[in-house]
Amino acid sequence: MAEAVKESWIKQVIKPEENEKFKKNGRDFIDEARIQETLLAKRNPDRTHIREIMAKALELNRLDPEETAALLNCQDEELWQEMYQIGLEIKHKVYGRRIVTFAPLYVSNYCVNNCTYCGYRAENKDIHRQQLSMDELAQEIKALIGVGHKRLIMVYGEHPKSDVNYIAETLKVAYSTKEGNGEIRRVNVNAAPLAINDYKVLRDVGIGTYQVFQETYHHGTYQKVHRSLKANYDWRVYSLHRAMEAGVDDVGIGALFGLADWKFEVMGLLAHTIDLEEHFGGVGPHTISFPRLQPAVNTPFAEQSPYLVDNDTFKKLVTVIRLSVPYTGMILTARESARIRDDVINVGCTQIDASSNIGIGAYSKEQTDYSKQQFILGDTRSLDEAIRALAAMGWITSFCTADYRCGRTGECFMGIAKKGKIHNLCMPNAILTFKEYLLDYASPETVKVGEPLIEKEFNALPNPQVKKIVSEMMDRIVAGERDLFL
Repeated sequence: MAEAVKESWIKQVIKPEENEKFKKNGRDFIDEARIQETLLAKRNPDRTHIREIMAKALELNRLDPEETAALLNCQDEELWQEMYQIGLEIKHKVYGRRIVTFAPLYVSNYCVNNCTYCGYRAENKDIHRQQLSMDELAQEIKALIGVGHKRLIMVYGEHPKSDVNYIAETLKVAYSTKEGNGEIRRVNVNAAPLAINDYKVLRDVGIGTYQVFQETYHHGTYQKVHRSLKANYDWRVYSLHRAMEAGVDDVGIGALFGLADWKFEVMGLLAHTIDLEEHFGGVGPHTISFPRLQPAVNTPFAEQSPYLVDNDTFKKLVTVIRLSVPYTGMILTARESARIRDDVINVGCTQIDASSNIGIGAYSKEQTDYSKQQFILGDTRSLDEAIRALAAMGWITSFCTADYRCGRTGECFMGIAKKGKIHNLCMPNAILTFKEYLLDYASPETVKVGEPLIEKEFNALPNPQVKKIVSEMMDRIVAGERDLFL
């Protein structure tokens, strides 16, 4: 792509005036000096204060920056063990004993940006560029449906080839593609920041959650590692404000840990949450993600950053996020190894991807091609293997998408979640969708572990009337009906 053409396109994309209404005195919501001062002021928290903060989080109240800073600075391993347990209790209180699964589907790896940590950066000549045609996309979706997936996160590089019209068309294909008893019922999107009118296009075709990760909230680091279109900090940091202004109910935030100080990034995620809630009537991010920097083809920066996060610190930062925003979904990605995921999921995560293959066109070909990947995955277990592992730990896998199709999104969802009541609806639907999976896709080994778990969770349903409805629906599913939900 010629440089002059690229610069002209970038000028058309960015509309800075759309950000102005969200700023305070012309500045964004990341006050670096205040964050650093708060972390410094809370560097020696006492045990009583930490336990008071844990108690507040357990009541499903969002923490203040000062409280989050105290948790981040905790040096007492006994207290950390307590925090891990509180994180799990919060997860059970809000979302129940269920884990939502999805698959990432990379649709295009063309990109105008030159992010130093990314395998897709424009100057990386070792990456094989490809964008799926609609027929190729349908084949990928059929392959994912064929192993049991019901949810996707579709991922696109930032490039004129992946404009809003292309994204909208891929969403239509995703929703219309069927295979046997299966179908995709929820399509989330991870793509470049858009203007408000473009977000309205995606809203109208039925987009699920729209994810834009800031990568790093530290202004200086952001400018250092980002070039081209993505170098515009404001355009990215207010992307989800614009999406919600356009009527996209559910948005997802995230930071790429390993680019800057991990404590600063957690504070940035909290600041982002607070600012969204202040502008949109208490409705903040539907999900928070916390991927770690991973190796990629011809991308040495990913292994040389001075801010790489070790496994123990990773578990701690996930726990602090869980306590800081107790009612929000948390996504643990397959960037992490199976061992790490099986451990960290127990501090309060709510969603994981499984059977992930992030090469363009890789699902239908059943191959791994690192020359088409943005980074190297850590957990390559099949969906069936991941579900069996979850079941062995007592987690029931949910493919439920009822909230979105019943209008329980945005303000409605958040109002229920903040009261700790969303699991009253979601657990019955998790049981129903898990029953579908066991009948249509599961191996005998997974059925052997899964059926007792269904019985256990069904018996634990507190409402007799709900149990009666779920029992009747399970009989209908065994008889051949699908997609039943409360």
